[in-house]
Amino acid sequence: MGGEQGGGGQPGVAAGYTVDELAARAGVTVRTVRFYGTRGLLPPPVIGPRRVGRYGPEHLSRLALIEELQRQGMTLAAIERYLEQLPPDLSARDLAVHRALVASWAPESAESITRRELERRAGRELTDRDVDRLAAMGVLDRTAEADTFRLDGALLRLGVELLDVPIDHETILASRTVLLEHARAAAQELARLFQE
Repeated sequence: MGGEQGGGGQPGVAAGYTVDELAARAGVTVRTVRFYGTRGLLPPPVIGPRRVGRYGPEHLSRLALIEELQRQGMTLAAIERYLEQLPPDLSARDLAVHRALVASWAPESAESITRRELERRAGRELTDRDVDRLAAMGVLDRTAEADTFRLDGALLRLGVELLDVPIDHETILASRTVLLEHARAAAQELARLFQE
């Protein structure tokens, strides 16, 4: 790798961070950066000379926001929903403001859990369909490791109770879409309020 590049330029400018430099500055692994990219949590890098991807300060701020949300207990699905509500052209500074705002509001109950422990806490065996429905409800998220999940423990009891309610998967997803539309409007209003 070449020496560190300045990260103060605009996206689209060759100066910036390589994926290794970005990961090191953010305190995450390169694998994590790439995983977030495939999930759509992190915008793609700008491809510069020699087809090397370059990341800017907005990428670093977005990684910091994602990591803060995870530290505060949000699942990846919840983080995806939150990031979808943000305007796409936010600066690094705007992202830092959002990070500060959500840090005190996010739930603190998320944890990594194995499927066996999840079933023990749920008090029942869970089928793959049950796990899919819990994920659709935002109770848990799959991780890169097989049979390991990121669980919002505060929602587990309610989620397990809803497994026995005859609601199909599509209805859960449609309900979530309605909630997201309202959350998006609230997020835009909050962003406007704090910008003013």
